[in-house]
Amino acid sequence: MIQEASRLLRHYIDGEFVASATTFDDLSPVDGTLVARVCEADEATVDRAVQAARAAQRAGWGETTPAGRAAWLTRIADGIEARFEEFVAAEVADTGRPLAQARALDVARGIANFRTFAELIRGAHSECFETHTADGGQYLNYVTRKPLGVVGIISPWNLPLLLFTWKVAPALAMGNCVIAKPSEETPGTATLLAEVIHAAGLPKGVFNLIHGHGQNSAGEFLTRHPGISAITFTGESRTGSAIMKAVADGVKEVSFELGGKNAAVVFADADFDAAVEGVLKSSFTNAGQVCLCSERVYVERPIFERFVAALKARTETLRVGAPSDPATTMGPLISRGHRDKVLSYFRLALEEGANVVTGGGVPAFGDARDAGAFVQPTIWTGLPDTARCMREEIFGPVCHIAPFDTEDEVIARVNDSAYGLAASVWTTHLARGHRVAKRIETGIVWLNAWFVRDLRTPFGGTKLSGIGREGGRHSLDFYSELTNVCVRVA
Repeated sequence: MIQEASRLLRHYIDGEFVASATTFDDLSPVDGTLVARVCEADEATVDRAVQAARAAQRAGWGETTPAGRAAWLTRIADGIEARFEEFVAAEVADTGRPLAQARALDVARGIANFRTFAELIRGAHSECFETHTADGGQYLNYVTRKPLGVVGIISPWNLPLLLFTWKVAPALAMGNCVIAKPSEETPGTATLLAEVIHAAGLPKGVFNLIHGHGQNSAGEFLTRHPGISAITFTGESRTGSAIMKAVADGVKEVSFELGGKNAAVVFADADFDAAVEGVLKSSFTNAGQVCLCSERVYVERPIFERFVAALKARTETLRVGAPSDPATTMGPLISRGHRDKVLSYFRLALEEGANVVTGGGVPAFGDARDAGAFVQPTIWTGLPDTARCMREEIFGPVCHIAPFDTEDEVIARVNDSAYGLAASVWTTHLARGHRVAKRIETGIVWLNAWFVRDLRTPFGGTKLSGIGREGGRHSLDFYSELTNVCVRVA
């Protein structure tokens, strides 16, 4: 069972759950009550985890067969599935998200991540080329994948289990040993996963879990450790930049999925109702705390006023509340600290001249939820593209809607951003959709859709939104060292 608030959430190192002297509180974003006390890893604890992982690598984990590793991943997926409701409860306790979302998205996707990468390595193949030289020589060139070694994984709080397993599964699949640090805001499901892995009997030291904060704590100790072969990180662009500097001297492999200031583009010929629903979802899912959410919405001028009115009406039907209430469609922000940040942007938007279409404040409940981290879903209009609220990632339930007149104009405005993670385009004109998607400078573009992911396709961003791609073969490539073997045949 998920460990109760009176108990510690401990590290998992070398096949054992390990406590530490220093702890911190994991608080509910719903009402501010204590969810759990969590161990804080010091430098010695991180070093112990690294040494355990390196020992496990030397003991032969990287030499296990793909079929053998696939069997382990499947066993872990089965273990999550067997404790499905415990994972749901842990995810909801840490994030406050609605129960239905935790069931349909977070935990289901965690299982899918392990099953998908198990299937991928069962059927993985490498490149092979016959080479002929001018002197009549014949050669066979083939590519092998070897483990990188020890991979450090740092995952965020917004989709805790989903993004944690998105990295752990392929890292293990390719024969690496892992030291994983979940966000200090959401340690629950990562600890449950360690319990599942322990019960599955994965060799000790292959998977290690450490808890703690980032700067001057577990995260920094992990990224600076010389025994780490690669770092994969999802989170803020500023933190990604700091990690790049930390690993630069060692020329470590890195994969970053960072921030976004994503745009949605709605053309006048779009399926109007589908576009409204799509933008509602892309702006307010998980209280806007998804790196792929749309904070900038551009609507072709002939339907602008109608679209603003329709999105306002739909937004005001959202039910903000506790995850235990079946009527809740939007939960709180992750913490009161993050709420303070989002509310500072609400104030800034007014200073910059925004028109508040709806929201812009804090809901009042008259009960324990008033001690939580709730804000109202918010829509703005009237800001210029140069406003800070149009340039900086807010990461809350907010979007700004602006009109546009031409295709070239809106593409230029979408691309005029320091970020390049995702965009969505709504149009029934198929040729236009393909044309616009090709010109938008982001890692992923949705046409008449949002948040649909085939786990075999590349995922990542451009500019400040990240470096590298993960997903499918791209994950297999990142989490392995590629070697070309050239054999003279004749």
